[in-house]
Amino acid sequence: MSVEAAAILPNRRGLLGSLSDTFWRRPRWLIALLLLPAALWLGIVYLGSLLALLLQSFFHIDDFSGLIVHEFTLKTYAELFKPQNADVIVRTATMAAAVTVAAAIIAFPIAYLAARYLKGRWKVVFYLAVMLPLWSSYLVKVYAWKLILAKEGILTWVFAQLHLGFVLDAILGIPVIGGNSLSFSFIGTFLVFLYIWLPYMILPIQAAVERVPVNLIDASADLGAPPLKTFRHVIFPLALPGIVAGSIFTFSLTLGDYIVPQIVGNGRLFIGQVVYTQQGTAGNIPLAAAFTVVPIVIMGLYLWGARKLGAFDAL
Repeated sequence: MSVEAAAILPNRRGLLGSLSDTFWRRPRWLIALLLLPAALWLGIVYLGSLLALLLQSFFHIDDFSGLIVHEFTLKTYAELFKPQNADVIVRTATMAAAVTVAAAIIAFPIAYLAARYLKGRWKVVFYLAVMLPLWSSYLVKVYAWKLILAKEGILTWVFAQLHLGFVLDAILGIPVIGGNSLSFSFIGTFLVFLYIWLPYMILPIQAAVERVPVNLIDASADLGAPPLKTFRHVIFPLALPGIVAGSIFTFSLTLGDYIVPQIVGNGRLFIGQVVYTQQGTAGNIPLAAAFTVVPIVIMGLYLWGARKLGAFDAL
């Protein structure tokens, strides 16, 4: 027995004292005990549910009885390549990519301004302005945008007051993305997605830009580099991890969302809506599970590609 242990043990009595002495001698046991609840939650509830979902996707529905046949097969995954299902996947991935790119383009100037020029109370105002929409109800925001984008909404009224109604009509007349009004078009769905997920892009970029050393920007300017070249070779590479982090949020959240296209849009389905319909109304849980695997695979490929391009090197 060590001198330290001998000095402590005589003063420790009862169950709590024994546990305290044990954890003092073996601190790793204490760390393991503290991490155990979170590990159980992650391992059983989260990973366990994903594993159960994955297993369900390898079953199929009997065409005659409509019951789930618990036999290993790839028949359900083959259904994903049917034209109507592949169209849903392409439509959802395209919308997610468009929202992500637009959010990055809009968020970067805002984040750069906040990181480089806002100080003190103005930075507090910035954080409040970015995060305030996150404090309101998700459904309230979506329905508010539905009213704004409606044919009798304020946006249509503004175009009419500016005598630009023909511009709005031309936009709504574009095939595929247009519609009877903004609230019944892919453009409207895109605008609502962009508004809701924009804060998740601004904050990571702002944090990444703040970590860019100012002396590197000054050195680039001193060496005669124009602002665009400084942005391309200094700021952007160092801020790329923040852009990737924000894009993970916007891309993945758009992939799995089903409420926005359910309320604002032209009725064409997205992956989230198909999953909701198949596991609910249709009762085709294997197909719903297979559709759920699609965003996981897409995000896995996205993260793999970002890592290959060195997006995480500056972390």
